This record gives sequence, structure tokens and C-alpha cells, in this order.
Amino acid sequence: MNSSAPYDPLRLCVYATIAALAWLLGPVAVVGFALLGFAGYLRARRQGLTRSKCVLRDTRLVLAYLALLALAGTAAIGWRVYHFLG
Repeated sequence: MNSSAPYDPLRLCVYATIAALAWLLGPVAVVGFALLGFAGYLRARRQGLTRSKCVLRDTRLVLAYLALLALAGTAAIGWRVYHFLG
């Protein structure tokens, strides 16, 4: 008999919620999550983290990736505003 608690796939629920928010809010969500992640990784890097569990591993690459996502989201917002006003 196995008396341990069953595995709780909470991360999958979190990922689905983030995907739903990104779908609903579009580029605004991308910018928001990218900036939130960037701030978190920047703080962690300043505290000495150099290797991440992220696929990119090096925190400098993670920061560059998140900055690129934020810029792409900002460009998408600008593009939508330009076409809305134009």
C-alpha cells in the first residue's frame, strides 16, 4: 500500500491560467509577464544566481529573452494602436 499523497499537478493549472490570461489580454499580458519575469531574474542575478532551471540556463540569456519578449509585446501594442487610430 502506498500511503503517500497523490501527485498534485498544480503547475499545469498555473500554466493553463497564464495561457488563458495571455490569450485574453494579448500583448499586454506578454509585456506584463515578461517584465515580471525580468524583474525576478534581475533580482536573483544580483543576489548571485548565475544558472537557472530555465531551458536557457544562463541568467543573462534568460534576461535577454525576457527583454526581447517585452519589446515584441510593446511593438505589438504600438502596431495595434497605430492601426486603430489610423
